[in-house]
Amino acid sequence: MMVVGSLAQGPMRYNHILRAVEGISQRMLTLTLKGLEQDGLVTRTMYPTIPPRVDYELTELGRLLIVPLQSLYDWATQHRPAMLAAREAFAEKEREAASQRARFTAPK
Repeated sequence: MMVVGSLAQGPMRYNHILRAVEGISQRMLTLTLKGLEQDGLVTRTMYPTIPPRVDYELTELGRLLIVPLQSLYDWATQHRPAMLAAREAFAEKEREAASQRARFTAPK
């Protein structure tokens, strides 16, 4: 989703995408771009320069995702506080369960 959103601005080089998508590893970006290319959402254009230059760009099909993804982004932004609260509540329940397991299985 974040890669497609970044490419909505136009063609980008790999390192530019890597900087634009906060927190993504090089491996995950490579796998994501390959998957998007395989699905026909992204084209990869290699230029015979030194150093090599590779641009990634949304295809027509990929550009059709921009509006639905914008709606999803807007929803996620609006509901982010509730999702963060739910994550914290879940983490607290996990900590309590782990604490109970530790007390139950502690040697006597």
